[in-house]
Amino acid sequence: MSSSPITQPPGAPGTTATRGDNESDAAFESSHESLPGTGGSYAEHQDQGDSDDDGYVYHPAQEHAEVTGNDDNDEDDDYDDEVEHDDEDDEDDQDYFDGSGGLEFELVIDELAPGAHDDEDDDDDDPNEPGNALQRRILQIIRGGGGRAHLGSQQLLALIDDDDDYWEPPRRMRPGYVPAFPKVPSEQGRKLMESGVFGAFDLREPDSKKKRLTRRLLDRELGLGDRTEQKTNLALMAQQMIPSSKPEVVIHYDDPVCCGQFSDDGNFFYACGKDFKVRMYDTSNPYNWTHYKTVRYPFGQWTLTDADLSPDNKWLAYTSLTSQVCFAPTDPNDTGDPYTLDLAGGMVRQGWRDAFPIFSIRFSGDGRTLVAGTGADSIVVYDIERREPLYNVEGHDNDVNAVCFADKQSPHILYSGSDDCTIKVWDTRSMSSRREAGAFVGHMEGLTYIDSKGDGRYILSNGKDQSMKLWDLRMAMTTADVERLDATKPTARRRYQYDYRFAEYHDYMWQPHPHDNSLVTFRGHKVQRTLIRCHFSPPGSTNSRYVYSGSYDGFVYVWNLDATIAAKIDVKSVTEGLRIPGYTPAARRREWMTLVRDVGWHPNAPLLVASSWNGPTMNAGTATLHSYNENDVDEAEPGMGLSVNEKVQPDEGLFNWRGLRGFMDDDDDDFF
Repeated sequence: MSSSPITQPPGAPGTTATRGDNESDAAFESSHESLPGTGGSYAEHQDQGDSDDDGYVYHPAQEHAEVTGNDDNDEDDDYDDEVEHDDEDDEDDQDYFDGSGGLEFELVIDELAPGAHDDEDDDDDDPNEPGNALQRRILQIIRGGGGRAHLGSQQLLALIDDDDDYWEPPRRMRPGYVPAFPKVPSEQGRKLMESGVFGAFDLREPDSKKKRLTRRLLDRELGLGDRTEQKTNLALMAQQMIPSSKPEVVIHYDDPVCCGQFSDDGNFFYACGKDFKVRMYDTSNPYNWTHYKTVRYPFGQWTLTDADLSPDNKWLAYTSLTSQVCFAPTDPNDTGDPYTLDLAGGMVRQGWRDAFPIFSIRFSGDGRTLVAGTGADSIVVYDIERREPLYNVEGHDNDVNAVCFADKQSPHILYSGSDDCTIKVWDTRSMSSRREAGAFVGHMEGLTYIDSKGDGRYILSNGKDQSMKLWDLRMAMTTADVERLDATKPTARRRYQYDYRFAEYHDYMWQPHPHDNSLVTFRGHKVQRTLIRCHFSPPGSTNSRYVYSGSYDGFVYVWNLDATIAAKIDVKSVTEGLRIPGYTPAARRREWMTLVRDVGWHPNAPLLVASSWNGPTMNAGTATLHSYNENDVDEAEPGMGLSVNEKVQPDEGLFNWRGLRGFMDDDDDDFF
């Protein structure tokens, strides 16, 4: 495919800037770490090599908190070049370094008893002198930590720095401290389940006496009950058909898969990779896919960030960390290069060829406008027909990681979620005032994704505080209330450091937001390393019964509306070992890792696709197709657990789910 600048979007031309063909990724990334004028770096969203010190946070409560050993964060792109030390050197190193990557040291400071006099120094000590202030700070750490300080390099430098905003550990938690997590099951969530808004609910059937699916099938065949009861029975059948862990097919990619979703009619699936390619599949038969097209983002930076289908399914818009949006036709007979639009409107900042990175993109319900969330803390509303931005509103204090419209049929109400921990509500008819119509607060860390139910009322969000929240538009705070309550203050100043790319989020870090206006909080999954996504389950295949999310630990989590877990789909275990290891001996010793970044649930069939990062260094990807099955034995053809390449073709370098070379079914006598 040509890498020259593209013209004409679905209605208009746009200009683009391209990266040199010979410019390496490493050179490009090192010279473009942040955007001038954006107030920060968007490397936070990038898959970088891990730093041992950056993710470590000293906390006295760690003596009482559950410690989970995790080598997942020890990413090293140059791992192949590592020099292996002998055992003797390693033992010596252990005397000076702790297990968290920080320098371990003992600091002894002589402290005089009250009333004693230091004969060696007759000068009066000024308590405001920098040296004395530093001593008091270090003594505070020593006293709070039991006499020995475990500090990373950043924390030590922060102590030495004379700046008032120095790092300090939170207060010691009492032994046996348990954070006040939201109650599970949630009473508010239970009311939503019983209301019928999220699917059918039979009050006559207690949870402990639910009918089995086979019994419901029998009732359907016998035609038992009146029309209302028969309709309820069909809805409850759909709710029970949650996909299982064992996959139907595992599609392998050479690079991590960033996102993948079905079209609204289920006939189309797209998968976006870190290699700037989008693969399109014909899924009119959801159990027998056909790859028919691959398109490329010709001038991408680092990775593809998002994609969205137009309402008529004719165009796929996809983005990278630039202000350019690519449009590719989904017609298999159209083999032309993708079109582009510049959402910056030609406004290029001095010293940077693109005005801002785009993290999220969505079509309006009528297909005439796009809304984008950017790394310039702004929300851009773009008119496709007029080929110009209608609004570019800096409505947040940090990166806008996610945007969506409240109602697929209306282009007016939209939401934006940001790293400033807020969700804001906007009305496109009044965005010229540059003020939001409302806001939601409740997350204590930045948001990674938001999803609308499509009814103009409910919205779902994933946060770096390891929680997912459900919101009701009717409960949004007004701008005046946010200002009066200073509702963003609890998240503006924290007594700990946490970088979701590298660090583990411990329970003692969690605290409730005093002005939380969410309905239900869901916990259990891990939102780390990247912007992991969450969704409402579709009305057709699940009767809108569930909410679900990917996770850093390699599972797909499915929740009931009362915050209880309905299912956990194990993607990690079914992808481990399906490739012939192509790594160095050092890499092969590392633990297999799987991160589920996005999950697409088929709108009509009981199956979902988990888009994942895989491998000891998570530098490969898979799309695993999971369907409803009562057990691991499938008599249908083809058999379950088969591995294929990105074009859904056999590949000798892959193994099937049971570890057999090739594409044999469970009986080993039929090929895929």
